[in-house]
Amino acid sequence: MVLCASNKDHTEVKFVSPPVDAKVGERVTVPGFDFEGEEGNPFAENKIGKKKIFEKLAPHLVTNEFGSPEFLGRPFLTSAGVCTSPIEGGNVA
Repeated sequence: MVLCASNKDHTEVKFVSPPVDAKVGERVTVPGFDFEGEEGNPFAENKIGKKKIFEKLAPHLVTNEFGSPEFLGRPFLTSAGVCTSPIEGGNVA
């Protein structure tokens, strides 16, 4: 999956970048959310569309004043550290 950040009016779009030392294919996590066990498994593709999962989460996917992508104020992380974006105060999709 590719994540991008955009400014509020969507005239500028840039990739969200994992830390340089992150492993290829590593899952991006958010502190305070359990990604282990059955509840941590990804939804099937048909459920994402039917239940409008992304539409419910999208308003909470933003970049902070430093360009770090966040969900509910918590940064996107890998084992190598925080993900980054050159877009400050934007949206993530």
